[in-house]
Amino acid sequence: MALQIRAEKMELRQHYRNVWHTDLMSASADFPYCCFAALCGPCASFMLRKRALYNDMSRYTCCAGFMPCSGRCGESRCPEFCLCTEVFCFFANSVASTRFLLQDEFNIQTTQCDNCIIAFMFCLNQLACICSLVACLTGSEEIEEASQCLSCLSDVVYCTVCACMQTQHKIEMDKRDGKFGQQPVMVVPPVQQMSRIDQPFPPPAGQLPPPAFGPPPYGYPPPPQVQGYPPPAYPPAAYPPPPPLAAYPHPGHPR
Repeated sequence: MALQIRAEKMELRQHYRNVWHTDLMSASADFPYCCFAALCGPCASFMLRKRALYNDMSRYTCCAGFMPCSGRCGESRCPEFCLCTEVFCFFANSVASTRFLLQDEFNIQTTQCDNCIIAFMFCLNQLACICSLVACLTGSEEIEEASQCLSCLSDVVYCTVCACMQTQHKIEMDKRDGKFGQQPVMVVPPVQQMSRIDQPFPPPAGQLPPPAFGPPPYGYPPPPQVQGYPPPAYPPAAYPPPPPLAAYPHPGHPR
């Protein structure tokens, strides 16, 4: 029954829509914490699990309830000691359990790139184990050296991936706790109107009426003054009447 429930949860996680704030390839965004997780993985796992539970250890269950022993280890009496034992004795399970907690809380799916990296880590670990068994059965020194190289490589990949994974969890909880700051709210910009700098108010919509005689309209400078001449009057003086036209002779009038 428990295996069926876990299988259903794994199937449900494949349909989550959200994504991690950063993938495993970009976990170096918090490089100092990545180094700390690589050098002291159990300590980082302890703090991340406690933080994932919102520092409420009454909610703690061994391996977050994903293992058969969960809830049967006396977690309610001494949760800190049980968590300490988990991260040191079952480090891989502690990292995976924290990851499953965050995925179930925020509906986060694992990207294809992250799946490939995790699968490569597991395959390399299994290959190193198989080579070690073959070396023990055959007694070949060449296979023994190859198995040692594979074991060393798998350990390096394992520690690196776990450190990046815990950094990914830490960045996601930083986002959850608002340590990245609140995002600005996108609002509709106000209606803009075209206007000149020298105008205190934008012009009214529509066509302006023609200006009457008087001082120049607001915003237009007066006409330039030529040196040596008096300033022109504004508005200009009335135009003189046109000269009278010469009287045309009558058509019947002799020239």
